[in-house]
Amino acid sequence: MSRTPAVPHQNTIFRQVTDKLPWAVLDRLIGEHKADKGVRRLPTRDLLLTLLFAQMSEARSLRDIEAMIASRPAQRYHSRLPCVHRSTLADATARRPVAVFSGVLAALIPQMGRKLRQGIGECVRLIDSTTLPLSSLSAPWARFSAKLCGAKAHIVYDPAADCPLYLGITPAKVNDITAAKDMPIEAGATYVFDLGYYDYAWWAKLDAAGCRIVTRLRSNTPLDVIQTLAVPAGADHIVSDQIGRLPQRQAKNRHNPMSMAVREIKVTIQTGKVLRIFTNDLDAPASEIAALYKRRWAIELYFRWIKQTLKLRHFYGTSENALRLQVTVALIAFVLVKLAHGTQTAIENLTRFARLIRANLLHRTRLERLGGDGGPNQAGPVQSNAQGTILWTQ
Repeated sequence: MSRTPAVPHQNTIFRQVTDKLPWAVLDRLIGEHKADKGVRRLPTRDLLLTLLFAQMSEARSLRDIEAMIASRPAQRYHSRLPCVHRSTLADATARRPVAVFSGVLAALIPQMGRKLRQGIGECVRLIDSTTLPLSSLSAPWARFSAKLCGAKAHIVYDPAADCPLYLGITPAKVNDITAAKDMPIEAGATYVFDLGYYDYAWWAKLDAAGCRIVTRLRSNTPLDVIQTLAVPAGADHIVSDQIGRLPQRQAKNRHNPMSMAVREIKVTIQTGKVLRIFTNDLDAPASEIAALYKRRWAIELYFRWIKQTLKLRHFYGTSENALRLQVTVALIAFVLVKLAHGTQTAIENLTRFARLIRANLLHRTRLERLGGDGGPNQAGPVQSNAQGTILWTQ
């Protein structure tokens, strides 16, 4: 009498993706920050898994999270997901230390393994911020005007490693340069940023650390020209290349510590507008400096990817702690998806792979079967390209 061959056990897609979490690091951080002290329901491990599920499944509210997990008891069991109540979840997101989740994210960074160790001359750091609109329930800490509330995510991003390295979250009314002064400075790196970080004293601090600066000059900032450099042949977009000095004061009563010779390169963009690109590098070719400033577009693509693909538009809590925690978990979710993407070769486009993960999150099938012959679901082609993604938060 023949026997039906046993079907091998297969974990859900969610469990396969979250298997990359550094559990030993998580347990150590929970102990260090006493995250589970006095906790009777939903320990920090379960909170992390619950929020990862919410992020990957595009849950819009705590009620959605509770209903989606409760409706699939068998799949919940095989995914290590706890049965949660929205009141417990709301309390946990407001109180658990964000440092635990930030530490998990930092531990995931080395697993990316691509271009994270670069020569000092190749270290390019893009700095920018993006606004996160919030409801009026967050007004006690995030009020921007009489009718608007919001927060800002301030990011230092490595375009070569495709990897954000720092995250700071502030109320939207905090100026970008104020947040930038709290960012760690990596000596010898190249920092590229826009007009939101216009502060001569901060530029001088970067210069003193041996950093190369690439940014823009305001149209009303005069430059005392001391030398005009030749424009390279064939560089039609470069209008001029000059070395000079900035004004002695940035404002009426603010002394300018950036008193050394600096450089201004005027370039024409596709719209015909002329940009005044500023740098403290007096030796690099003008085309190289212009290309470095153009790389700022990478961080704009990153912000768009995060908001569109991770749906970072609906927040589960109204407190500052809940917002920080959710943004951190959103980036953990993305790096886990990116790591999972690297384990298969069937789907090249990361955005399409992320959408297939979402559509099949609680299916018990192999990752490499997603979207292929015999896969549970397929998604249409996606036009946008994914840009970078892990984040070391603060």
